Amino acid sequence: MLRDGKCAAWFRTPRGQGTGVVDLIEGRISGSDSFFTYGGSYRVNEKHFSAVLTVNRHTDGPPSVFGPDEVEVDLAGVCNGLVATCSGTAKEAPDVKFEATLIYSQEDAPAADARCAVVKLNADKLPKNLDSRSRPRHPFASPKDTAKDTAKDPAS
Repeated sequence: MLRDGKCAAWFRTPRGQGTGVVDLIEGRISGSDSFFTYGGSYRVNEKHFSAVLTVNRHTDGPPSVFGPDEVEVDLAGVCNGLVATCSGTAKEAPDVKFEATLIYSQEDAPAADARCAVVKLNADKLPKNLDSRSRPRHPFASPKDTAKDTAKDPAS
């Protein structure tokens, strides 16, 4: 069954292929890659799903895998566990077959049984003065200047 979450997307047509990231949330799809954004909706019937996706260019770059930069894609697919596959065509390029694979990403939230402690900063425990392991450095000194200073003063 197609479920809510973040997915890695791999897609291809005879014109090319690409990858992106897709979020599935309560029947809505949103995502992007380096050059395009995509959004739309999907419906689920057990392991099968259908979707309508609008694709728009957001950055100059290589041609779209469809040809046109703005398309509406009708998709149909199946979901088996963590992988969903689908295919379809864009109304603007009906002869170009589109295929995609979605792979669910790991959950962003930490595991319910994970123990995380917040540690408070105690400024009293920080060093007050420079010790023998530290030496003052000019903040804009180049590495060459630092090496020269060390050569002049072997004690540092």
